[in-house]
Amino acid sequence: MSFVADLRVVLRGKDFRRLFGTRLVSQFSDGIFQFGVTGFAFFSPENQTTALEVAAGLAVLLLPYSVLGPFVGVFIDRWSRRQILVVAPFVRGLLLLVAAGLIVADVPDPLFYGAALLVLGVNRFFLAALGASLPHVVPPERLIAANAVTPTSGTVATFIGAGVGFLLREIFGGGDFGVALLLATSGVVFTLSALVARTMERQLLGPWPDPDQPQARQELRNVVTGLADGVKHLLRHRVAAATLGAMATHRFLFGMSTALGIILYRYYFADGDAETALRGVSLVVVGAGLGTALAVIVTPYTTEWFGIERWVQMALVGAGVLTAVLVLPFQEWGLPVAGFVLGLAGQSVKICADTTVQRDVEDIYRGRAFSIYDMLFNGMYVLAAALSAVILPADGKSYAAVLIISVGYPAAALAYRMITTTSRAEVV
Repeated sequence: MSFVADLRVVLRGKDFRRLFGTRLVSQFSDGIFQFGVTGFAFFSPENQTTALEVAAGLAVLLLPYSVLGPFVGVFIDRWSRRQILVVAPFVRGLLLLVAAGLIVADVPDPLFYGAALLVLGVNRFFLAALGASLPHVVPPERLIAANAVTPTSGTVATFIGAGVGFLLREIFGGGDFGVALLLATSGVVFTLSALVARTMERQLLGPWPDPDQPQARQELRNVVTGLADGVKHLLRHRVAAATLGAMATHRFLFGMSTALGIILYRYYFADGDAETALRGVSLVVVGAGLGTALAVIVTPYTTEWFGIERWVQMALVGAGVLTAVLVLPFQEWGLPVAGFVLGLAGQSVKICADTTVQRDVEDIYRGRAFSIYDMLFNGMYVLAAALSAVILPADGKSYAAVLIISVGYPAAALAYRMITTTSRAEVV
């Protein structure tokens, strides 16, 4: 069935539309927040950003997802997921207002980053609940279309929010007061997602009761064991585990690309001019957003034609080859186009990973599976930024970094092919 027909089917469901609307509003708000924090951390005229500071900033923004992952899964497999979607936006909105106040008060940066960590910690619950809820509002045979519509459209909404954040920054200004207004705006918008989620029935999104499930207190004490059980469960589903590995590899290489792009624009292309660098990076974000949007259209078709496994391989190989062609000349025009390519390839792999986890993993493990998913998604990105801090020169022009990225994608495709081929052989 065509993408348009599949899209029409999933959008016909009232509960799906409500979950979809909740995601779009929340991730639009995320885009405003992320742009505000990124501009404050990496493109403030008062700061001379280095590769090490980029790595530290990305760690602050993303490590809460990795650190909290195992604990989040415990609660998402127990608490009403609908209630998480209702309560979390109000908590996050309040924390964003606090963060805005801290910036206006000109407190030391660590206090602001502490507030940002709390904001992102709350968001960890919210996003994991969204991912684990989707199979409750669409039939299994429509998961591939739903995954093309929901997480991908949410990512597009984040890019649009970042674009709105850029426009608001032009209006509010790039100083502390302007950043505070951006964060406050993000907080107000995010609370609107709770109003959408509240229209769904409390028990709609699961989880279903399991009398054999351990008590939450007991499982928290044994969270590492619980995480290991989740990993073992995933490994019994080789295709899902391999697709998660492909997604994690993309995130590592994309993290290197991000650090490379920030430093190149800040010092190699813009010669230290923070505002010019921010505008250049914004073009890369636009390119990545367009690539992500295109993935919404092409992935249902390509997975129907080639299958999930072959499409993942094609996306990874294409990303590596085209990154080499576009970035190695170190011309400013190449980076937005490379952003488009990596946005298309990365989101295509993510759609496939979402689908295989939701399709193959049992519901009682799904919250933990998505917690592991997010640990990889964000932890690999931060790890790549840390490596970039070691190998990137002051102006960002590094042939070694581009070589790692260009070779890493095809190598991941080869490893993925070997694992999935072995899995098929074992089934036969």
